[in-house]
Amino acid sequence: MFIGHFGIGFGAKKIAPAISLGLLFIAAQFLDLLWPSLLLLDIEHVVISPGITKVTPFDFVDYPISHSLLLVTGWGILLGILSWLFLKRFRYALIIFACVVSHWLLDLLVHRPDLPLAPGSDSRYGLGIWNYPVLTGALEGLIFLSGVYLYSRSTNAKNNFGKYGLLTLAGMLLIIQAANMFGPPPPNMTAIAWAGQLQWLFVILAFYVDKNREMRINKS
Repeated sequence: MFIGHFGIGFGAKKIAPAISLGLLFIAAQFLDLLWPSLLLLDIEHVVISPGITKVTPFDFVDYPISHSLLLVTGWGILLGILSWLFLKRFRYALIIFACVVSHWLLDLLVHRPDLPLAPGSDSRYGLGIWNYPVLTGALEGLIFLSGVYLYSRSTNAKNNFGKYGLLTLAGMLLIIQAANMFGPPPPNMTAIAWAGQLQWLFVILAFYVDKNREMRINKS
């Protein structure tokens, strides 16, 4: 799952107007923002195994810190507490928590059974939609486009950057999704890790896009 997570971040803006889109991206994609650094530190590991699923060649050997349900819940609580300290609104803390945990739930749909419940657990879970490319594309596209639609309908551009920056951000994410699904596999784990770090560019762009948009006022 890639753009589906960003779709959650886009959509969450409608119910969390005080939270920047950049922060919502961090919450919804937090596990995959953390994971590349753990790869570079040789704490977690992935093996490139073409054919292991029809969509991705990644064999997630071990990633208990970033992707076990127990620690994912912990990361969600931590980010929720941090958001409460700054925003002082319990509802927004819950939204941040939900965005973080949504990542594991969406991954559960697409991954082969490789998601652990807790560090050291031998039980692994995943429904394996990645073995069905058309279904994968439809699922991710639906979540992503729904999120972008909710964001665009809930906000107005204050200037051209707010308008075209949003189109650029959405377009770049779609291009990366296509490259992930149809491009050649990366050469090694280090390349995966550094490519993963580039996701922070989307986060930065999201902050600037959101700064140049404002919540739409509904007139009754």
